[in-house]
Amino acid sequence: MPPVTDTAHAHGRPAAILIAGPTASGKSGLATTLARRFRGVVINTDSMQVYGDLRRLSARPSAEEEALAPHRLYGHVDGAVNYSAGHFAREATGLLAGLREENCLPILVGGTGLYFRALEEGLSELPTVPDAVRAAIRAGAEGRSTEALHADLAARDPAGAEALRPSDRARIMRALEIYAATGRPIADFHGQRTPGPLAGLPMLKLFLAPEREALRAAIDARFAAMIADGALEEVAGLRERRLDPMLPIMRAHGVPGLIAHLDGAIDRAEAIRRGQADTRRYAKRQFTWFRHQMGGDWAWTAPEAALSLAEARLTSPDAR
Repeated sequence: MPPVTDTAHAHGRPAAILIAGPTASGKSGLATTLARRFRGVVINTDSMQVYGDLRRLSARPSAEEEALAPHRLYGHVDGAVNYSAGHFAREATGLLAGLREENCLPILVGGTGLYFRALEEGLSELPTVPDAVRAAIRAGAEGRSTEALHADLAARDPAGAEALRPSDRARIMRALEIYAATGRPIADFHGQRTPGPLAGLPMLKLFLAPEREALRAAIDARFAAMIADGALEEVAGLRERRLDPMLPIMRAHGVPGLIAHLDGAIDRAEAIRRGQADTRRYAKRQFTWFRHQMGGDWAWTAPEAALSLAEARLTSPDAR
């Protein structure tokens, strides 16, 4: 774990608290506790918890938990929507402006690094891909391996392909769509961005970093608990909708394996094992992404120490 750093160098009350970390690290509980003590509003910053279809499998706060403090941007998007970081940035910008007028403390919590980046740095202004172009690219990709699609991208946009994992089907498809629509590599558009709504403001930024073995055990236990609590039934309802398999919700951790089980391809135990393994790999990527992509102004802390760290910052003389 990187050393704990102090993000409290900025004087005055933080304009927002950002709480990130791997899945199953206790982020939501911390955010709710802080919201209750400091007149805060919890804002979802997780790409799967926006969807109304998968409350249990996305570990979205329960209705009882949401009732403890104001929660925003949770479960408000239908699974058929290809919700993106751009959608999130637009919604969060308007929400943050309203909370600022009400003198409420925004507490942004989640595990999606790109959403946090959008709040400060903004996002690249990628061109709109016509529906006909997107449909043609997806039709041509059907039945082909992700590695083959990566090779196609390398032939058209070598730099774009080099920047992507050969297994990252969604981003490979996006780069292929942009090239087909514009004839230009995706990197041509990366420099065009407007700063995000939190750019330049004082913030308290916490990354919850549990010990790895404890985290792996927590992930496995939570996934099993999700299944016991009805996650398989959620996925069965999603399966009945026959949505595009490239939609974000259809690639949520656990969904492919559980659908394979419902289709009779694997048994229940194997579906759970796949979901647990997929979630553990995702947690590992979250550690790596934040360490290398988000700079040194995040306080990496053990989850059990995070509340004291936040309270010390929020109750210091400079914050009054």
